[in-house]
Amino acid sequence: MQIKRALISVSDKKGIVEFARGLHEMGVEILSTGGTATLIGEAGIPVRLVSDYTGCPEILDGRVKTLHPKIHGALLARRKKKSHMKQIVQNEIELIDLVVVNLYPFEEVARKEGVSIEEILENIDIGGPSMLRSAAKNYQDVVVITDPEDYQPILKEIKHNGKISMERRGALALKVFLRTAQYDAAISNYLKSALSLQPSALSPFPERLTLAFQKIQSLRYGENPHQQAAFYKEFDAGMETLAQAKKLHGKELSYNNILDLDAALKAVRDFEEICVVIIKHNNPCGIACGRTLLEAYNRARECDPVSAFGAVVGVNRKIDRSFAEEVNKTFIEVLIAPGFDDEALKILKRKEAIRLLTVGEVKRNSRPLPTEFDFKKVGGGLLLQDADQSKEALKMRTVTERKPTKEELKALLFAWRVVKHIKSNAIVFTTDEATVGIGAGQMSRVDSCKIAVMKARTPLKGTVVASDAFFPYRDGIDEIARAGATAIIQPGGSQRDTEIITACNKHGVAMVFTGRRHFRH
Repeated sequence: MQIKRALISVSDKKGIVEFARGLHEMGVEILSTGGTATLIGEAGIPVRLVSDYTGCPEILDGRVKTLHPKIHGALLARRKKKSHMKQIVQNEIELIDLVVVNLYPFEEVARKEGVSIEEILENIDIGGPSMLRSAAKNYQDVVVITDPEDYQPILKEIKHNGKISMERRGALALKVFLRTAQYDAAISNYLKSALSLQPSALSPFPERLTLAFQKIQSLRYGENPHQQAAFYKEFDAGMETLAQAKKLHGKELSYNNILDLDAALKAVRDFEEICVVIIKHNNPCGIACGRTLLEAYNRARECDPVSAFGAVVGVNRKIDRSFAEEVNKTFIEVLIAPGFDDEALKILKRKEAIRLLTVGEVKRNSRPLPTEFDFKKVGGGLLLQDADQSKEALKMRTVTERKPTKEELKALLFAWRVVKHIKSNAIVFTTDEATVGIGAGQMSRVDSCKIAVMKARTPLKGTVVASDAFFPYRDGIDEIARAGATAIIQPGGSQRDTEIITACNKHGVAMVFTGRRHFRH
């Protein structure tokens, strides 16, 4: 079907003049509204105002422009249905064959600092989604475009074939419904958050869950080369999130790189002190604090230098020359930081294989992340939970005869912050500033204890231990005491707590309960 008339009304005006000119040169009449009509007209392209076409002016400060039977009748009429065509003639409606609409920038406005609710509400598009949906519903008769990237391919196809193929029409319609679904999800999620400040707050877990994500990039492959993958971001992702990180050097990130980077950011965010975390296969193989990044890095690497080869490294301070020089002595896959000084960046770029990313504030006292939920996909459904953001053992209580010393208590609090970032079952031996032995992801807790002892490269005498969940038997306590640790922090709650406490007393090990666990599956 030949395109004779197009309606163009866009918020993002990138490329629209060139597109309108291309349509005009092919004899297509152009209808338009407001600023779009002005822009097209100033470019010397004939344009007819929608208000002239409908006989109804724009009203309510532009809130009502295209909500009119002459618009939606022109879009929804089936060309091959005689009763529709009869009503079109009776109501003096001129058919519209092409609709070009993109929506008010709600997502961008909602992300602005200090934006008022009034401004946000004014950026909820009504007429745009209505026209898009009408045209997309009738895609067999109407071509609909919402993405500026489609302008030139469409012009090229029209020039070559004189019309748009049905396959292309269907693909464009699908793109519209995906876009309007994302748009509505962004609005509903924003309003859910805004309205939660009121007494009539909605449940954080609504009966119907809507998600809004935008594709950032296709990935080379997923966890394995035979799997396809892509990376998406939430519409309100903050500048301190991985989705907004900026790559400064190196090849594209892999699926596994992104998972490890997320784990690294979550770990260093839990520390106000200068902190370095080294991640391998989504588990820390070393976490440490220090007076400088270099000191923290050396301590973290010392925990497990073999696993640190080819790892992902995250830090919560700007990277300087001394740190960069030390990192360059070994192979690191990816390094992410709040920033790099010029000299450090120059040094690190000498290595072609390393990827360098910069992200916003990642210190512990940075503002809360906009997203406070964790998602896990399961067959046929989705699990949703609020994020494990607990950083301290605030309700900690001593349950053994011996209380931890001041030094032990400091180390226990460090260990408790670390253990939440290690896959369950998790056992970690630490000093007050660094991991010494890590046992992760085992089916039995005593095996995690044994692995942590086996992995330690320095003596464990005088260290402390954190366990992400309770000890079901005393065998784990015996392993820890044999290794030389002097204090333990754990949630408690086992049926054998009395037996566990008795074992600690026998070994002279201090133990505190937190009443809160940190499972990480």
